[in-house]
Amino acid sequence: MVKGIFLSVLASTVFGILYFYSQFLKIFDGSQTFGWRMISLLPFLTLFMWFSGDLKLIRQIYDRVKQKPSFFLLLILTSVLAAVQLWLFLWAPMHGRGMQVSLGYFLLPLVLVLVGSVFYKEKLSWFQKIAVLCAVLGVVHEIWRMGTIAWETLLVALGYSAYFFLRKMIKTDHLGGFWWDNVLMLPVAIYFIQTWTLPWSTFLEQPHLIAAVTGLGVLSAIGLGSYILASRYLPMVLFGLLSYLEPVLLAISAVILGEKIHSEEWFTYIPIWCAVGILVLEGMWHIYLQQRKRQALITNIEKFSERTASHRKDE
Repeated sequence: MVKGIFLSVLASTVFGILYFYSQFLKIFDGSQTFGWRMISLLPFLTLFMWFSGDLKLIRQIYDRVKQKPSFFLLLILTSVLAAVQLWLFLWAPMHGRGMQVSLGYFLLPLVLVLVGSVFYKEKLSWFQKIAVLCAVLGVVHEIWRMGTIAWETLLVALGYSAYFFLRKMIKTDHLGGFWWDNVLMLPVAIYFIQTWTLPWSTFLEQPHLIAAVTGLGVLSAIGLGSYILASRYLPMVLFGLLSYLEPVLLAISAVILGEKIHSEEWFTYIPIWCAVGILVLEGMWHIYLQQRKRQALITNIEKFSERTASHRKDE
């Protein structure tokens, strides 16, 4: 549980950095940046999997495709769902739509909580119930304030939920599944980078572009790898609730990039931030309880050892 919480927080933090990082790649448009992200991601994702011991999962999926070729169609579907989200993530801040996408990430955890409760019969703790209530208040206010929901918002909330649900259903909800999603995206990624109108010698004339593209791959591997691992270690409900940290960081990044939070929007963000704070407290509470259990176990073992030694002396 604690490992999953740490990975989820790490992923959200890296995603917030990536939102801002896209400004270093303005020489490309949103689609070209997506293409470079997918190409640069693959080697670092493979390295990440080597460190996490998950490389064997790549072969497992390959064996499943050999045994049942129709399974490959489902892999293509999950790849398409992932590609749309990864494209939108970089396209939005470059076109002034960062706040609409961040609202989609606000809605996403609620949809994931609904999926977890309905399809997996997962129960909410009291901390989680209070967090959900706070989140619902913030999201309902935002919908009431805007009067409608942007297509970017719906695409994130519903598209990502469908992606996670499908991966869980076909048992590819691990890094091996995402590795294959990435590989199947490569043809589209290569097509997008070919639309660049500047000469390729620009990379030699501006060496910082090579560093920027490499950094994009490293950050993407850490963020997406941690996110996928967190989805495996955590129940769907808790994974969804912890995801609230990401839109908060995305909103902060959007503000840094020039978008504004107006006074009436604070009634959306404050309840959301309260939900995140409650989840942080729950995580700290879990850590505290685990430490108490560990300490109690150590104490019991020491007492047992003392009693055993005492009995031996008496004998």
